[in-house]
Amino acid sequence: MCTANPVMGRLAGPTRARFSLQALYVAPLVFAAQAHADLLADSHLSLEARNFYMNRDYRDDGLFDGPRHDGQTQSKAEDWAQGFILRGSSGFTDGTVGFGLDVLGLVGIKLDSGGGSSGTGALQRNRLTGEPVDEFSFLGPTAKMKIARTLVTVGDHEPVMPVLFRNDTRLLPQTYQGAQVVSNDIQNLNLTAGQFRQAHQRDSSDYEDLRMFSDGSSGGVPTDRFNYAGATYAFTPTFSTTLYRAELKDNYSQNSVSLLYKLPLTGSLNFKADIRYFGSDAEGQTDVDNRFLGGMFTLSTQGHSLGIAYQNQDGRTGLPFLLVADPWALNNGTYHHFVRAEEDSWQLRYDYDFAAAGIPGLTLMTRYMRGDDFHVGAAAAREWERDTDLGYVIQSGPLKNLSLRWRNVTYRGSDTTDIDENRVIIGYTYKFW
Repeated sequence: MCTANPVMGRLAGPTRARFSLQALYVAPLVFAAQAHADLLADSHLSLEARNFYMNRDYRDDGLFDGPRHDGQTQSKAEDWAQGFILRGSSGFTDGTVGFGLDVLGLVGIKLDSGGGSSGTGALQRNRLTGEPVDEFSFLGPTAKMKIARTLVTVGDHEPVMPVLFRNDTRLLPQTYQGAQVVSNDIQNLNLTAGQFRQAHQRDSSDYEDLRMFSDGSSGGVPTDRFNYAGATYAFTPTFSTTLYRAELKDNYSQNSVSLLYKLPLTGSLNFKADIRYFGSDAEGQTDVDNRFLGGMFTLSTQGHSLGIAYQNQDGRTGLPFLLVADPWALNNGTYHHFVRAEEDSWQLRYDYDFAAAGIPGLTLMTRYMRGDDFHVGAAAAREWERDTDLGYVIQSGPLKNLSLRWRNVTYRGSDTTDIDENRVIIGYTYKFW
């Protein structure tokens, strides 16, 4: 069951729109008037404008994983929207214990969409009719306290951890409400622990309970407890290891181990190894059972990078993770996650930074992923995905730092819905101070 944001939940339609636009102008003024001089000394305020277009063409009709609107299958999902992301971060008060406040303000505005073709995950939709709303917004404050090099935060977070990696692949980012402690007091050691109680999804104005996704599992229930603790230790500047333990109450528990190693082979040739392991078990009434092991090995030189990855899964279910978040899997694609029950998959990836060819700001990424050894129903199945990202950041002139990105996706599965997809993302961030 969704729980409304105590501020935004009472606002709707034009009223919410007025509130959202006023917040973008009034919030920094109020903050500045009330803040202590020491708070302002290290404060930052920025506004990111993100224009997002997405078209997903469904190539099959009537399969179990195809989209529907009013009970009828959809042949495509298409949205065009404008997003605004306001980020305010204060400094800390003087003293042994310092206090501060961060604020995240989000506004999404529909430019073009419809009930029969919406559903990309970019726009909030009416839950009954499927019609996209004209605009939606969210305000997430986070109180913070600092002692030496230990930071305690209470409020909204955007986690990027192995056990929970927030999704920011649409118009607006996903966030989680709760408390977190991060300590860097011991040299070369980072310690993290916390608890999240609710999720704010990328296309929502509200908070909702936490939910699990694990292919082939059953018994999962909504919950308001995700507990985690982890440590990263850098043995050398080029070799580090990360350990995490997490539990989604009444759903699953998970242990994570990862190793990251970088090695310069010659003056221009570099090698990187990224190895990840997850062990996941059932909690409550679920039947989660998964062992995940994957590795990616990359060679890079003079702007070129070539990587190959392989991941293996054992157990009755797929790798569990929080719904809508991204699994921290090496073969997590733009469209599909490749962590079905017992699925084994591999990836070939190529990146190029055109700065090496005298065109700074232009980058290319292309990859091919293939998975097999899993089942859809009783049938042995296989799938593959090809992704291409072409991005450019303007380097000078009046449009300096304006970013443009085109993402192209092709997905094919033997027993799943095939898709062709394109995304165009234009972004610009203005820093007030």
